[in-house]
Amino acid sequence: MKPTLLVLAAGMGSRYGGIKQMDSFGPNGETIIDYSIYDAITAGFGKVVFIIRKSFAEDFKNLFEPKLKGKIQTEYVMQEMDSYIDGFQVPEERSKPWGTAHAVLCAKEVIHEPFAVINADDFYGRDAFDKAVKFLNEDVSEKEYCIIGYELAKTISENGSVSRGVCEVDYEGNLLNIVERTKIFPEEGKIYYIENSLRVPLPADTVVSMNFWGFDANVFDFIQKQFTKFLQDNSKNPKAEFFIPIIGDAFIHEGKGKIKVIPTSAQWFGVTYKEDAPTVKEDLHKLIAEGVYPEHLFGETNS
Repeated sequence: MKPTLLVLAAGMGSRYGGIKQMDSFGPNGETIIDYSIYDAITAGFGKVVFIIRKSFAEDFKNLFEPKLKGKIQTEYVMQEMDSYIDGFQVPEERSKPWGTAHAVLCAKEVIHEPFAVINADDFYGRDAFDKAVKFLNEDVSEKEYCIIGYELAKTISENGSVSRGVCEVDYEGNLLNIVERTKIFPEEGKIYYIENSLRVPLPADTVVSMNFWGFDANVFDFIQKQFTKFLQDNSKNPKAEFFIPIIGDAFIHEGKGKIKVIPTSAQWFGVTYKEDAPTVKEDLHKLIAEGVYPEHLFGETNS
């Protein structure tokens, strides 16, 4: 059975100023997701599952179904605030779902095979998908997951701060620790993050997670248990986020197994901010000119 690709597309892009998952970046209206799916199909994924919101589900399906029909199996799963909360009382001040790990949990009923997770608004590159498929076909198990690791300096934005899962890796390439840093930014040739109002430096070659994970399907039960605990611990914190790195960290430190950090040579780029868009378009056009991607990703009918 071919592995599945889970695309996290439920975010409304508050910093970006719109639903960036549906914006055009390629020469014929292609979205960043289109390039990820093209790479996934080429690498050998057999199905793509989109995590979206009811508020834009119809527009989203109308955009992607025509171009993907007959090329890869598709599923759509809704992430809403009350998904998988098992009777938990949502704080009145809560205005959005519970984060990326909660989004993964929402796919529990439709994924029963090894799968990878990516963000909808990040461009990961062909090499990352090739390496993910290889791992999911050959090495994944209930005791071994993976992260595709990127070099921090290649993942920052000149237009504002970004969030990254900062990884500590052992000599065998296994993850020792991962911490979500939510305010990473460049300044005068160096990179910092903010913690307790202090600027803390980070080396440019620090390995970071761009939320490209590889899991066995047994991870859903583990996520559900962690989510229940998270809700109990954060019952009075309406802004708490249940990030995927929380799952990875718990998996390691509870002795459930190991997470392989697989370095990639692929160039990452993304659209955290509206101002990032022109650079992304320029980078994609360069890749097309170099022959990495066809001008029409899914044929002449793509629009």
